[in-house]
Amino acid sequence: MNKKAIVIGAGFAGISAATGLASKGYEVTVLEKNATPGGRSRMFEAAGYNFDMGPSWYWMPDIFDDYFEKFERRVSDYYDLMRLDPSYRIFYDKDDVTDLPANVDEMYRLFESIEPGAGEKLKKFLKESEYKYEVGMKEFVHKPSLSFVEYMDLRLMKSALRLHMFQSFDKYTRKYFKSPRLLQMLEFPILFLGGTGKKTPALYSLMNYGDIMLGTWYPRGGMYKIVEGMVKLAEETGVKFIYDAPVQSFTYRNNHIVAAVANGKEYAADHFVASADYHHVEQQLLPPEYRKYSEKYWDSRAMSPSSLIYYLGVDKKLPQLEHHNLLFDVPFAPHAAAIYDRPDWPEQPSAYVCMTSKYDDTVAPAGHENLFVLIPVAAGLKDTPEIRAHYLEMMLDRIEKLTGETLRGHIDYQRSYAHSDFTGDYHAYKGNAYGLANTLLQTAFLKPSIKNPKLKNLYYAGQLTVPGPGVPPSIISGQIVTDLISK
Repeated sequence: MNKKAIVIGAGFAGISAATGLASKGYEVTVLEKNATPGGRSRMFEAAGYNFDMGPSWYWMPDIFDDYFEKFERRVSDYYDLMRLDPSYRIFYDKDDVTDLPANVDEMYRLFESIEPGAGEKLKKFLKESEYKYEVGMKEFVHKPSLSFVEYMDLRLMKSALRLHMFQSFDKYTRKYFKSPRLLQMLEFPILFLGGTGKKTPALYSLMNYGDIMLGTWYPRGGMYKIVEGMVKLAEETGVKFIYDAPVQSFTYRNNHIVAAVANGKEYAADHFVASADYHHVEQQLLPPEYRKYSEKYWDSRAMSPSSLIYYLGVDKKLPQLEHHNLLFDVPFAPHAAAIYDRPDWPEQPSAYVCMTSKYDDTVAPAGHENLFVLIPVAAGLKDTPEIRAHYLEMMLDRIEKLTGETLRGHIDYQRSYAHSDFTGDYHAYKGNAYGLANTLLQTAFLKPSIKNPKLKNLYYAGQLTVPGPGVPPSIISGQIVTDLISK
């Protein structure tokens, strides 16, 4: 008789773990709180628009390729990819706009035009970033990080020096470049990792390699196509999904979980994978004797940002916007301080605008555009209707000024999403959107453990544990759990 596994949560990590275990002969059931899979990467349809609710950047395409290849499938079996060119657009002012080209030689020329000598320096910078990517994403990231002993390997210790794990991203990039614009371009990808360049290890320049060399891609129809593809593969492998089934408790015997209880029904299994919010599972579902961490521990964790998001349908075309747009028309330092140093609502935030209808006519009515406007904000803040209304007016002012296009009077759909929604939909700790900050003291075995030491058959997966936040790391997190259980 096959062993059974229960996976809690149908986000990327949960689907990954479920599919991996099913491929190894386990009978797997996924219990999902919400009505649809995807976790933070759900989507919704309204007024003829399709909106991805969360992740919108398709970086590190090799991670997705590797995932499907493990099951003798290809990405193209499930969704169609296009590479974006430009990768994204940066607005410094209405008449000061920079497009980041997909072609690397054009990127070298762009850097050179901004700072003499920066083109050649970028080549060297990316060479070092490539090494970090190959070692970090192909080796370090796959370790379960149950103990520092895993890293006591001479070759890996030597690699750690080349990875610049103990040097800040801020100091590392300033060895190469002086231009504030170039530094801001390079620091942008780590913003959502949960810190400024001063607090983030230089290891994460691997993100720049992923951005510039591997490219920015888009699955036609939206990021939810990845979720649909992964769910289809999971079902082909034998995984059963049960929706509208929030887990409310567990039953125990001899330091093991015997069953998960959802909607009053018990689901028995040999192994349990919690890919729901780690804090919620540990602090709300487990009794104190089975918890590894205290509430004080969780409160001391440095969190990545939460987000204030607006989903807007616009009944006109906006040719000045690209698929991805960064609004850098205000100084970032005060905004960063409001996120990381003195958590509060920012006075003048930088922002991100995604418009998937730019190159995809399936996500908005003809002649219309769909906008996803995101402001990174500190976790743990209280959002109110008044705050949401205030920042919407601010964003409309900014977008109208930068594009020269009138939005007011042309919005035929709008919805906002912030801390209380993240908490309500995902039990997100402090309403976070991106998990723990990737600081040096919250890296590898210093993250919350992927295995519960007090319950012999409970494992964790997802953005609050190893290897960390982001879609590719979450997929890998599920693979790590699969390997631990199957071994």
